[in-house]
Order: sequence, then C-alpha cells, then structure tokens
Amino acid sequence: MTSRSIRRVAATALAATTALTAAACAAPDEGRGGGKPTDTAVVGIAFEPETLSPLLGYGKDGNSKIFDGLLTHDAGMRLAPALAAALPKVTDGGKTYTFTLRKGVTFSDGKPFTADDVVFTYATILDEKTNNASKAELDALDKVEKKDDRTVVFHLKYPYAPFAERTVLPIAPEHIAGKQDVNTGDFAAHPVGTGPYVLTKWSKGEKLTFTANPHYWGGAPKVKHLTMAVIKDDDIRATRLRSGDLDGAILPPELAATFKGDKSRTTLAAKTFDYRNVTLPSANPVTGDRAVRQALDLAVDRQAMVKGILSGAGKPAYGPVPTDSPWFAKGTERPHDLAGAQRILDDAGWKKGADGIRAKDGQRAGFTLWFLSGDKLRQEHALAFASDAKKAGIEVKVESGTWEAIEPNMKHDAVLAGGGSPADPDFDQYLLLHSSLAGDGFNNMSRYADKTVDEQLVAARRTDDHQARKAAYDTVQRELVKNPAYIFLTHVDHVYVTDDRWKDLTTQVEPHDHGLASGPWWNVEDWQPAK
Repeated sequence: MTSRSIRRVAATALAATTALTAAACAAPDEGRGGGKPTDTAVVGIAFEPETLSPLLGYGKDGNSKIFDGLLTHDAGMRLAPALAAALPKVTDGGKTYTFTLRKGVTFSDGKPFTADDVVFTYATILDEKTNNASKAELDALDKVEKKDDRTVVFHLKYPYAPFAERTVLPIAPEHIAGKQDVNTGDFAAHPVGTGPYVLTKWSKGEKLTFTANPHYWGGAPKVKHLTMAVIKDDDIRATRLRSGDLDGAILPPELAATFKGDKSRTTLAAKTFDYRNVTLPSANPVTGDRAVRQALDLAVDRQAMVKGILSGAGKPAYGPVPTDSPWFAKGTERPHDLAGAQRILDDAGWKKGADGIRAKDGQRAGFTLWFLSGDKLRQEHALAFASDAKKAGIEVKVESGTWEAIEPNMKHDAVLAGGGSPADPDFDQYLLLHSSLAGDGFNNMSRYADKTVDEQLVAARRTDDHQARKAAYDTVQRELVKNPAYIFLTHVDHVYVTDDRWKDLTTQVEPHDHGLASGPWWNVEDWQPAK
C-alpha cells in the first residue's frame, strides 16, 4: 500500500492552483496550449496526504513544496544543501552532525527561519506524545542542539550511515506550530513553510491549490499557480488529461500507452524502488502457514505480470530491494515453479479436494485479498496473484475498498500493498519487517516476527561500515526466502504523460510515494514554458 510515513495513505500526493475550476471547465482546445496561462500548471495525482504537517510525517522524503529540509536531493538523487548552507560536518566517529544554516531565509509569513525551528521540529517528532508513525526512522538521534541562530548540532546515539538522508525532513515554524496541539492543531491543514509554494486552499478529496512564494530563497518560481487535482480513479485521470484539463498525470502503463500517438504530449518513465506485494498476515491460519507462504512465492509468475500488467515498465520483485540495486542479495531470485509449489503443499499436508482447492485438518486453503478501489495496477496485480494461487490449489477472494475499509481487516486478510525507498535500505525494511512495529498502522502489515531479521535490521542501522551493512541486509533478504511474510510481485516504473507546453521535464529515481514529491513536477518551481 502505502506510504510508510503516513499511516493511512499509500502515497504522498498533493494538488494545486487557484485556476483548477477554470481549467476544468475549459474547452479541450483551450487546455491544449494557447488558451491556458503560461504561469499556471494543473497536474493529476492519485492520492492526497492525511496531513500537511511534517511533525506528523508529511514530506519526510523531501520535495514537499510548502517546506524545505536542511538538505534536498538533486536530479541524480545526490544530497544537496537547502536550508543548510552546505553539507554537514561529520565528527566523533559519525555520531555528530553539524549544520550551518543558510542566511536570509524566511517563512512564507515573513518571519525568519532560525536554528530554533530545526530544534523544535526534530524534538517534537521524537516526543512520545506526537502521532508520527515514522519516528522510528530517527531512532539514532539522541538530541538536537542549537549552538547559535545559524548552527545546529545533531548528536547520535550510534553511528548511523544514512542520517544525512533523514535531514531532507521539512522544517516547521516554531512560532506557529509550537503554539498548537501537535496532533489536533490546524497547522496540519494550514501549513506555513519556507518552500517555493504557499498553500491557498485544500479541498479534501478534490484538489490542493498553491501560489508561488515570491520571497522564496531559491528564487521565485516561473509557475505562479500550481494545482494538483486528486483523481483516485485511473481512467478518469486519463480522460481529464486527454480533454486538456491536466498538464500532466501519473497513469498505469497500459493507459499511458493510449497517448502514444499524441504528438502534443510526452511520456516519461521514472525508475523506482516502488514494489507491489501481497501481505500474508501471521494471524490467519492459511497465510500464517510457512508452507503456504513458500508455495505462493513459487506459484506467482512475476515475469508475466511485468509483461502483461506493466507492459514492460518494471521488473520482477523478489523482496523490497530491486534486482539492479547494489543492495540486492544475489541468489535470492525465485523462479516461477508451479510444480515446486504443489510439492511443498503436498508435503505439508495441504491436500486437494474435488474442486481443486486444498485443505488441511479441516481448514480450507483460502483467504481474502484486498486492493485499493480505483487503482488499476493493484487490481490487476491482485487478480493475477489470485489466478496463480488457484493453480496451486489456494483460493484467493479478491475484494476492493478504501483504506478506511481495508485497515480494520488487515490483521487477518491479505492486502495488495506497496512500498519502497531509494534513499537507504533501512528506510523501508525496518518499517516493513521489524517485529516491534507489527500491526502499527501500515507498518509491518503481516505482523512478521523473526529474531534473525530483527537482529540484522538493528545491526545494519547501528553501523556506518558499508560491508557490514550489506552483509546484514543480504541476511534479511535470504531469511525472507525461507519465510516469505510478503509475496513480492513487481517493481513498478512510474509512468507520466505531460503536455508539451513545458520543456525539458525530468524525473528522479522515485520511492513508492508518487504525488507532489515525485514525477516530472518534482522540480515544478524550475519549469519553463516551451514557448
């Protein structure tokens, strides 16, 4: 599913421009270029966040547009200074990070940004009273110290190699957010930040609208009005793009392919760490059985899913790490082996009945698999998984629903989920697999508990020795082969279709979340009109 940073939403997304209503009502030819202002952009995304407060998890991976972090990622996913004037000075054997802050930065309300805001942001997230599902990502942080108005020092409990990656986290203004209840205050819906855009309106379930921050320290954006329309249904998003309502949208590969002959639009594919998997809840007597898990892991035809569902825009997934990543454990690839799956089930006592469905000790080999309604990729993955499972004698009943409908059933029912972070293997695997997070919202949805995996996840995050970390994550991936608490299906390239009235659009390597933080609009503040 799901964004690991925000408890309920599978993907970080946003929306913006005060001109959406006019754009939505415009005739198609107006939307195709000349009739639309060159300083206005409208893009379609699939999901919106529950909160816009970084204190509650919003924007933790960067590119939030309303806010900035101390650091950011450039086009090549390298860390670069943002609110910090330079990359941090690292001392004390990797346990102390010192940042010098950029001069002259103000929040969008005109108040100055200082070290106090940095200390406030991190201290609030770490406070046990704060409902931030991702605070475990800052486990290494002991305290944050203000040395002076332009110097902040982070003291770690232990050397944590990817700590600098954590400082892309947005900084909130103490003078506003500090005067409210962090969990219930209106800052979560009416944020103020230092970023290139200012939120003007949030119509939940429909759109977010933004205007350019004319005092942005990075220079005033050329796109003055930005709208991200929240369109959960893939087909409707494609229709609105085709009609000219949208300047760009994320689409499933097969829908994006329908724009191939449109010479006024461009298709961009972003490489990602984004996977689709099936959770196998340990509390369910069928999905909690190790033999069933191992059999399903062999029964699924990953290559067929890449070819048929993704139209080649992706690759088979054997775990949270893509096969072309240096963090991938070679040798953990699994073949499509239906005969092998059947042997495992036979040997474990799961015998086929007259209808071809297996049973053991009176327990029928069947379970429910949920997917998010309106999400064609999840639907098609779920149906393909169910088809493959049936061939092995396991009956999977596919259901659709909203996350609000799905979440209460996650303890016993399977979910067509998703995740993935390119920044560091710790960012995704700890939340996905560590037993301390079993059943914690959308973290560790399978309620997986494995002593070796727990030990290796902790060991990997408590050292900055690359070889030691690689060995630990290799062990985690091999343990998942033995006891696959999740069936990983595919790693999905994100496909976007954009209007050619904008030039030189690019994408980054993307995480699972694909909203305002990703896509060709990752740097919308730098967009230039084609004419």
